[in-house]
Amino acid sequence: MTEMERETLETDVLIVGAGPAGLSCALRLAQLFKSPQANSQGLAYSAENVFVLEKADQIGAHTLSGAVLDPRALRELMPDFEAQGAPLSAPVTRDSVLYLTRGGAWKLPITPPAFNNHGNFIVSLNKLVRWMGGLVEKAGVSVLPGTAGTGVLYEGDRVVGVRTDDKGIDREGKSKSNFQPGYDLRAKVTVFAEGPRGSLAKQLVSRFKLDRNSNPQVYTLGVKELWEIPAGRVASGEVIHTAGWPLTSRQFGGGFIYALSETLLSVGLVVGLDYEDPRFDPHEAFQRFKTHPRLASLLEGGKMIRYGAKAIPEGGYFSIPRTAVDGAVVIGDSAGFLNSQRLKGIHLAMKSGMLAADTIFEALGNEDFSAATLGAFEAKWQSSWIKDELWKVRNFHQGFEGGFWPGVFHAALQQATGGRGLRARYLTHAGHERMRQCTEMEGQSVERLRPDGKLTFDKLSDVYHSATHHEEDQPSHLKIADFNICNNRCTREYGNPCQHFCPAAVYEMEESPDGAGPRLKLNPSNCVHCKTCDIADPYQIITWVPPEGGGGPHYDGM
Repeated sequence: MTEMERETLETDVLIVGAGPAGLSCALRLAQLFKSPQANSQGLAYSAENVFVLEKADQIGAHTLSGAVLDPRALRELMPDFEAQGAPLSAPVTRDSVLYLTRGGAWKLPITPPAFNNHGNFIVSLNKLVRWMGGLVEKAGVSVLPGTAGTGVLYEGDRVVGVRTDDKGIDREGKSKSNFQPGYDLRAKVTVFAEGPRGSLAKQLVSRFKLDRNSNPQVYTLGVKELWEIPAGRVASGEVIHTAGWPLTSRQFGGGFIYALSETLLSVGLVVGLDYEDPRFDPHEAFQRFKTHPRLASLLEGGKMIRYGAKAIPEGGYFSIPRTAVDGAVVIGDSAGFLNSQRLKGIHLAMKSGMLAADTIFEALGNEDFSAATLGAFEAKWQSSWIKDELWKVRNFHQGFEGGFWPGVFHAALQQATGGRGLRARYLTHAGHERMRQCTEMEGQSVERLRPDGKLTFDKLSDVYHSATHHEEDQPSHLKIADFNICNNRCTREYGNPCQHFCPAAVYEMEESPDGAGPRLKLNPSNCVHCKTCDIADPYQIITWVPPEGGGGPHYDGM
């Protein structure tokens, strides 16, 4: 396929990713194009020239969160969101925080302010995003599901759009009979709203060194199941957060239990991807979490109906890169707009999308799409309540690098000093740098859980409940730079942690037929698009790219 054979489409604004950030940006632009300001300036732009690319075959299919929604940004975007039928499962009615031991639970006598969810809503983010997608399409925006962006288009150092994925290529890289080339979608402004560890945003940050003055972004992995349970065990709208067991005092993270109704429960565990033991398995820790008496009694007699996993950017204010270059802006989780203390980012993602839309509207009016003009987005979010909220917790996650109890000390001190703590800026390390080699773990045994298929499940059973589907005969979307490292050096030094940290059994070590030792086998059709492998690999030789458009999980109701 030569470059000349690719179709080129032109538009004004291209948004990559139909999550809360991207859809908020699109909807806000549509509103602005119909505003009195646009009419008074005689602007000829319309929503039809805003394109939204989404790699999932349906809007919301790849969208996953806990989720407790702070409605602040949604209310700004749509003041009548409840009257418009926003799918809000339940208003939060009760909050509690538990510290778990193996067999017991200690309830904090006072709920910390960060976990006060009065005025918030428990939601299915899948349903909320699907609803927003309908509003965006109704507003005239062109939404293209099942279309992944695979490369950024440049003219010099200016971003001019995105190349979409080729379809109909077999696993050997050859064209099949249904081959369709991707096209070059060129835009005056491209918005990267791909969610955490976005593959194109990653390229952009690397090319322009947008994170030169930032702390490394650090991530957690959220593993979640949706359960149907008998009525009478929990009140609709109840929110429970946990700390402690099954995580060690050296690990960052905790559990959550959200009651979408009296019979529908969202249960999950969030684990920092900066843990030290290469044998640690986040999915197994989540299964163990459910065996705690408090959880087991809630779930007994119930049925697990959905599963999912997703990385969460938790570095905070100091990990946010520069968010604008010539022709492009980066928003939402792709930029790291998330409050790790509150474990909330939906409202921040939405607000960042709205502010990006305001910036783009001004740039369209001036016909100036330079970094200097689009850099007004940086000034806008820095002067908004995004900065106010993130500044108060600017050192939160960094304070836990030494473990849970030092983290509690730092968090308390930061609370008293407006987010400062012991130093003006706590530095941090990328999570994969903290993983220890096997020799450092000698003498420390690892107990593995045996799933019972009722309360606890193996990875393949959970993947089945994620409704994940990929076209089998396509190139692997998990790019390994050097299999020799995986099969030799990593086996010796780390014991191949990919087989443990992946929550979907994508990575498997199997004995080679020639007796040369274990070899890495990939099962990319299992992938739930959590991006953990791209983040946690100690050698940073795994690159996640989108599979053929549409493939992946279907997080219906999650």
